[in-house]
Amino acid sequence: MNNLSVQRGSWSRGGERAERGERQAGWLQLEVAELRARNAACKFNTKRVRFLSENQKVPQGCGGVLYWMARDQRVQDNWAVVYAQQLALAEKLPLHICFCLVPRYLDAAYRQYAFMIRGLRKVAKECKSLDIQFHLLQGEPERTLPGFVKSWNIGAVVMDFNPLRLPLQWTEKVKKQLPADIPFMQVDAHNVVPCWEASPKLEYGARTIRGKITKLLPEFLTEFPPVDIHPHSSTKTAKAVDWDEVLSSVEVDRTVGEVEWAQPGAAEGMAMLESFIQHRLRLFATKRNNPNSAALSQLSPWLHSGQLSAQRVVKEVQRWGKNARESVTSFTEELVVRRELADNFCFYNKNYDSIDGAYDWAKKTLKDHAKDKRPYLYTQEQLENARTHDQLWNAAQRQLLLEGKMHGFMRMYWAKKILEWTSSPEEALAIAVYLNDHYALDGCDPNGYVGCMWSICGIHDQGWAERPVFGKVRYMNYDGCKRKFDVGQFERRYAVKKA
Repeated sequence: MNNLSVQRGSWSRGGERAERGERQAGWLQLEVAELRARNAACKFNTKRVRFLSENQKVPQGCGGVLYWMARDQRVQDNWAVVYAQQLALAEKLPLHICFCLVPRYLDAAYRQYAFMIRGLRKVAKECKSLDIQFHLLQGEPERTLPGFVKSWNIGAVVMDFNPLRLPLQWTEKVKKQLPADIPFMQVDAHNVVPCWEASPKLEYGARTIRGKITKLLPEFLTEFPPVDIHPHSSTKTAKAVDWDEVLSSVEVDRTVGEVEWAQPGAAEGMAMLESFIQHRLRLFATKRNNPNSAALSQLSPWLHSGQLSAQRVVKEVQRWGKNARESVTSFTEELVVRRELADNFCFYNKNYDSIDGAYDWAKKTLKDHAKDKRPYLYTQEQLENARTHDQLWNAAQRQLLLEGKMHGFMRMYWAKKILEWTSSPEEALAIAVYLNDHYALDGCDPNGYVGCMWSICGIHDQGWAERPVFGKVRYMNYDGCKRKFDVGQFERRYAVKKA
């Protein structure tokens, strides 16, 4: 039986009850814990790791192995933690996890920082229960991590993978400062198929990468072994963290507040996955483009922050979705193929958030139409505050402001209208990226940059019939939305309440 099949042999009594609809809240987390325990002997695929240092051998007499956590903020279902623990076990060394908290990150606001920090607090608690030392280092990685490695006599550093510009710069700066005898390794714990294994080059679109990823899924879409209590304790204890003080120290826009619907943490992410499987998955194939239907997974905050593993999500959706095959296929396409295509684009295209990163045909057509008369011209402030003539667009922007999310279909319409209503493609892209990064819980993410680039620059798309402003970039309009869903219902849901 291959990895894409429903694994009937793995179902416990809880799973049988779930099959009959006798589900109690929390059943999925219990099922997954049992699955991990049964897969304790699961092998780590070494293709998931790449050495960033010349030395690959842990030096004698060192004091521990360190996992530098960044993009993947969870303990279980994390290949980087699995690899670091197996390395520490082989060397009979203590295991440490550190996170480098910078006071500001791109255009992220308090909303995203609070979600992340509250999630990290739960990571620290889980680490303590497993006798793994968790360290919160405050400041840029190049300023804090090399000194930590030296003071704790760390003998190997494992990090996770992020294709974005700033994390890649951090990686290079840390690499230059680490001692030459310490192995420095990177594990892609975010993608099902590691980015460098899926393709060694920039892919043109989903059609060029889909076959490559699908071919590799039987090898990489496996179960996870558990991260267990670590048997080799550190002689020193990590510095206690004042989490309230940490929250108050970040230098970000605090007017963008937390949201109630998304609670941080791996368990909370698993609960949202459980509700998706139980209530919304069956609707995904037919209703996912209708903003009025509850058909989406709502998992992006946990996936973006790494509090939930995409690999775990797809495994569970495929395992429990046998009566919703069309939805499972559609969801797997979005979660695996499209999401990993976004990582491919950002990793192999340094201009992933710039017009310079667009295809030649798109750059030419946007330039040809750059001076076209716009039907409306709005400032960034007007757009940010949802003050346009278009009540559907305003509703989408208010959803972003209020909930830290926007329906996937509406994100496309939203970004394309920014192109239509600003003075240039460059300004449009800058505003769309800023608004998404500043307000969305899943902002500052390859998916967000590729979404904006698809909408405004035609990335991963083709040329269409030429028209003003857009040129050959795909066009969307209000009437098209009316044909797809009840626009009035969505507008009323997010209308400004009159005093």
